[in-house]
Amino acid sequence: MTISSLVKLIDVGPRDGLQNEKSPVPAEVKIELVHRLQAAGLQEIEVTSYVSPKWVPQMADNHVVMSGIQRKAGVRYSVLTPNLKGFEAALLDQPDEIVVFGSASEAFSQKNINCSIAESIERFAPVVEAALAAGIAVRGAMSCTVGCPYEGEIAPERVAYLAGLLKGIGVQRVDVADTIGVGTPRKVQRAIEATLTHYAIDEVSGHFHDTYGQALANTLAALELGVWNFQSSVAGLGGCPYAKGATGNVATEDVVYLLHGMGIETGIDLDKLIDAGVFISDFLGRKPNSRAATALINKRAG
Repeated sequence: MTISSLVKLIDVGPRDGLQNEKSPVPAEVKIELVHRLQAAGLQEIEVTSYVSPKWVPQMADNHVVMSGIQRKAGVRYSVLTPNLKGFEAALLDQPDEIVVFGSASEAFSQKNINCSIAESIERFAPVVEAALAAGIAVRGAMSCTVGCPYEGEIAPERVAYLAGLLKGIGVQRVDVADTIGVGTPRKVQRAIEATLTHYAIDEVSGHFHDTYGQALANTLAALELGVWNFQSSVAGLGGCPYAKGATGNVATEDVVYLLHGMGIETGIDLDKLIDAGVFISDFLGRKPNSRAATALINKRAG
């Protein structure tokens, strides 16, 4: 396949990036971050999740955040809904897309949500059905597609199995996620190829963590297969809970720098994106976790 000349990024910073922050991030800061991301040209933003505040207190303000956003035409706002109760709450806030999830690792599924992979997908079936009936798009996040903190390496057959289950309940597109960032290019390509047994290339996105510094190499490997949709997090927000002190999500700034350097269109203004990363990083009291942002901020100062 030829590499796409246009790539769309989903920035997961407001949700996946902030959910594990220990100190509360006020709703107005989250709203401002979303506004800055869409002003920078992001056309897909994962905003929040509708989970029990007991489990994820950082997302307890989901309704305030969703209702506070000044929506921009052409931007898709997605939210995570782990069950029917979460979906019903989300429905009031009219997301464009809901996200359900499943793991390619049985051990991870049991440790994370106390049920098998098959059971987890069965639980999501009514959520997907309700979303589609309401005219809301559905995306499936497939975690641990190349490695698991409990099982180690994951066989591509397990990825194909999960993709088939998600397809079976009506999930329209899926993320191939390297949740712990252990993947390398050929392993990532095998996971994507396994997914392609059930989904078309236009229905597959890459979600790579940078724990071992492989996220950009894995992005290129996915591009070579024809993938044109990726998830990343502004300022590299979000750590890896399974590798103490390790980085999590690849920084959106770094992915944009890579893509623009390859002559690939993203519709994103890198300077405005860096400013969005500086905004949230300043609030959190640290520097942006992005090589490109750091280099370009230093260049500005010089």
